[in-house]
Amino acid sequence: MHWILLIIAGLFEVGFTTCLGKANQSQGNTFALWIAGFFLSLSLSMYLLYKATSGIGAVPLGSGYAVWTGIGAVGTVLIGILFFKEPVTFWRVFFIFTLIGSVVGLKMVSH
Repeated sequence: MHWILLIIAGLFEVGFTTCLGKANQSQGNTFALWIAGFFLSLSLSMYLLYKATSGIGAVPLGSGYAVWTGIGAVGTVLIGILFFKEPVTFWRVFFIFTLIGSVVGLKMVSH
């Protein structure tokens, strides 16, 4: 259960970075809505990270934080490529896969 919470927390991290990117491109009421989404996603992400790394059977804090940031980093890069027209280069894709491999490796070696 803790790992599921951690994955959802990572997805909310992608949500808050996406909202931040959209807020930077907006103004007026649209800006306010994206900022509200940013703060809501940020709060949920932090709360779920806390829940995933506390209690009996929790994910170790170091591993949890690394996985959380890894999900956020990979997800944010993918959102940037798909929705913000960021460049797709060999090295970006290579390091995304390296990061995914590291996250999977941490899951495999955590108790």
